[in-house]
Amino acid sequence: MVLTPGNTSDHKAARLCLEAMPPSKYMIADKGYDSAALREWLEERGTEPVIPPRVNRKLQYAYDKALYRTRNVIKRSFGRLKDYRRIATRFDKDVRNFFAALCIAVTVIWWI
Repeated sequence: MVLTPGNTSDHKAARLCLEAMPPSKYMIADKGYDSAALREWLEERGTEPVIPPRVNRKLQYAYDKALYRTRNVIKRSFGRLKDYRRIATRFDKDVRNFFAALCIAVTVIWWI
């Protein structure tokens, strides 16, 4: 997991997280990850990006819409995280404490 400031684009942290993992067949993500650089890097790795293009993009990329629908599993996981008030409201102002609480919450969610 990587903790970034709220004003950082999703696609900037994605590469950092994905480099630590072995390549997968697909990468399913939302429009926040629509970046030409990220798409090229994924294709070089042998990963097919399943990312819908932004509306204002001149070149509209094709993507597998049926596979994109499986992204709801990820959305539900983030919804479960928001059940923890300490995480949802960013109760801890110190980054280390917030990250520790986040790790504990993720562990509890995974364990259940």
